[in-house]
Amino acid sequence: MEQKKISKPYSPEFRDRAVRLFMEHREDYQSESSAYIAIAGKLGCSADSLRAWCQQAQRDGGERPGSSNAEKARSANDCFY
Repeated sequence: MEQKKISKPYSPEFRDRAVRLFMEHREDYQSESSAYIAIAGKLGCSADSLRAWCQQAQRDGGERPGSSNAEKARSANDCFY
């Protein structure tokens, strides 16, 4: 039987730093995709994780449509009443 790989979640501080690094260095790369791959490789996380964190940061900042983390937290709390 094959065991499922379980990874430890990254700290909020790590995620914030990763997003900040991406935003600061995005222009150093030909495309967003190449920036995600290169920066994630240097940080030791996956490019998909970095992309998801950056997209969520944009939603939280109102730069991208979708639910912010604050809205998600409110919705989760509403389910328990």
